Amino acid sequence: MPNLTVLNSQDADFKDKLAKLLAFETVTDASLIQTVDDIIAQVRADGDAAVLTLTQKFDKHPATTIDELFISSEQLKSAYDQLNDEVKEALELSAKRIFDFHQHQKEDGFRFVDGLGNTLGQKVTPLDRVGVYVPGGLASYPSSVLMNAIPAKVAGVGHITMVVPAPNGELNPLVLAAAHLSGVDSVMTIGGAQAVAALAYGTESIQPVDKITGPGNKYVAAAKRAVFGQVGIDMIAGPSEVLVYAEGESADNADWLAMDLLSQAEHDTVAQAIFVTTCPKQLDDVKHALDKALANLPKADIAKQALASRGALILVKDRSEGIQVINQVAPEHLELSLDDPEKVEKHVRHAGAIFLGRHTPEAIGDYCAGSNHVLPTSGTARFSSPLGVYDFTKKTSLIYCTPQGSQLLAKTADVLAVQENLDAHALSARYRHGAVNLD
Repeated sequence: MPNLTVLNSQDADFKDKLAKLLAFETVTDASLIQTVDDIIAQVRADGDAAVLTLTQKFDKHPATTIDELFISSEQLKSAYDQLNDEVKEALELSAKRIFDFHQHQKEDGFRFVDGLGNTLGQKVTPLDRVGVYVPGGLASYPSSVLMNAIPAKVAGVGHITMVVPAPNGELNPLVLAAAHLSGVDSVMTIGGAQAVAALAYGTESIQPVDKITGPGNKYVAAAKRAVFGQVGIDMIAGPSEVLVYAEGESADNADWLAMDLLSQAEHDTVAQAIFVTTCPKQLDDVKHALDKALANLPKADIAKQALASRGALILVKDRSEGIQVINQVAPEHLELSLDDPEKVEKHVRHAGAIFLGRHTPEAIGDYCAGSNHVLPTSGTARFSSPLGVYDFTKKTSLIYCTPQGSQLLAKTADVLAVQENLDAHALSARYRHGAVNLD
């Protein structure tokens, strides 16, 4: 068993220890930022040539021309057609559920007539082009393709460009199959900061996009931060997180709870898995269950490192304290292993996704519940939301004033513009309410 942190809310230094456990900053290393800035500058200056050279260098890709980095629609369909029936059905079911869920997020604009007879409203417009970054190599996730591309399709995005690194030219066929199923328009086998730069600024062969979404390594995260403003981004994602909350009820199973914790710990050596309970015996049971599970887990080495560095078992006095800890952590994934989870859920203010009850593991949310698995991490659930259709649209205000309806508003604008010493503003409004002698 790794040297797993055990905390008790009654200890005098509990708050300090919890804050230290949660402390994690992404993309702060100066040398990383400089490296990424240099890569972006190369792509902006040399376009296709830089993208090809950097892809050959970092991914050992055998391509000798930029055209060899593109994957044709025929190749995508071939990858899909070659899936075995079981995998194909699973992928199709996940895609359908993701599509159905995100249909509910579609927003319509609105218009209304105010008391002065003027019309006000809001127009919702899908983005023209978006770029979807999908990890490749060892961390190759077809589910990430579905979760990023399908909401964009539901939103009505005009063109989706997917980039996925192919170390040594090798790709997971499932990623290509998912791209076909999701309706991705173009796919390139590039990754890292160079892919982000190419999407943001464009090259001779790659059209610039309006927004970049999808997870990646630290170089991708740093690049997304660097190009923000030139393009929109979804978020700067940190390591995966789960907080499992329970109260030692008879229906709980320590083996289930332990495996739910490990389902996040196996992602990354800095992933975070936290168990919170009001029951001392349950805390010990889960600790023993972790020991047992780690003995047979294929990615035990990764999980052990994650648990040792950022994992914790936390004992709280009661439900009220448990809810306080949950809201302080603001976890990416929150599991409520309770007989009546809604009683706790209604008090949860900060979480990326909440999994209610014992039969709703986070793993289902990752793949096929239908809700999006791109979620805020590192406490950003305090102010951020899961990826959704709304991320692929923009809103435009609509204002129409009639000659009569303009009068009061123009006078009001005139007064306020004078107070702000903006003379042209005042005069512009004054023309509308007739206070300017046009002679």
